Amino acid sequence: MKIGEILKRGTFSISFEFFPPKTEEGERDLFSTIKSLEHISPTFVSVTYGAGGSTRDKTRRIVEKIHKETHLTVMAHLTCIAHSKEEILDILNEYRKIGIENILALRGDIPTNIPDFKPPNGACKHADELVRLIRSNFGDYFSIGVASYPEGHPESPNMEWEIRYFKKKVMEGADFSITQMFFINDYYYEFLDMCYKEGVSIPIVPGIMPITNFRQVSRFASMCGATIPDDLIRRLEPYADDQEETTKIGIEFAIRQCEDLLRNGAPGLHFYTLNRSRATLEIYQALGNSIEALRRT
Repeated sequence: MKIGEILKRGTFSISFEFFPPKTEEGERDLFSTIKSLEHISPTFVSVTYGAGGSTRDKTRRIVEKIHKETHLTVMAHLTCIAHSKEEILDILNEYRKIGIENILALRGDIPTNIPDFKPPNGACKHADELVRLIRSNFGDYFSIGVASYPEGHPESPNMEWEIRYFKKKVMEGADFSITQMFFINDYYYEFLDMCYKEGVSIPIVPGIMPITNFRQVSRFASMCGATIPDDLIRRLEPYADDQEETTKIGIEFAIRQCEDLLRNGAPGLHFYTLNRSRATLEIYQALGNSIEALRRT
């Protein structure tokens, strides 16, 4: 199934993001998580791609395993900053042979372990170039998703620049977008308004990160420029070493955040699971009736 077509029909989407584990035990835990979430019948799941292409083979193997061993629609993340165009085309041809129809096209993080890193000659240096490469070589075979940043990419000088660059990705052929995690919904709504004014109308699915480890998520938020509300920080800080209480508070907050997004017409919810199922399952169970009503319309 092509994700872009599903979203453009107005079908409400539930989706989960996973990352390739580093160990065999981690892989077993991941597929246990996938099994526990599969009964929800998500619209799709996605598998991330490490900085500099560091998980190329692992990502492909996990994508193929999900595709062959489950009933789930899987989307492969693909970053371009560290690959030649020939390498990108080889990866995409591999996915086409497997039967993968959905790609999340990303620039990717610059490898921090290579101080003098430079992209290969002729590489796609930005995600809009990657979208163009995919469309020019594969036509409409792949449904292409791209990232969006309601608070701006960390490298963006301002939101006007952010919207202009996002529009370039859409003009090159992106079908839909998934946002970077955010915790203040107004940023998402304001981003949608700015896109609308620029004539950008693809579905933009909000990315939700349930907080189960305060220090870890604070680090992620700092890296990507996501603002954690002060009142939430005040609630979480006393329990930084108490994962159970942190998870409880994080789930309660995510439920309220998602309820607001549902009331305001979000086209779906994309959960950053960190390869765990508990928080996502509890949030889904709390929202279940509302979500199922939307999925039936």
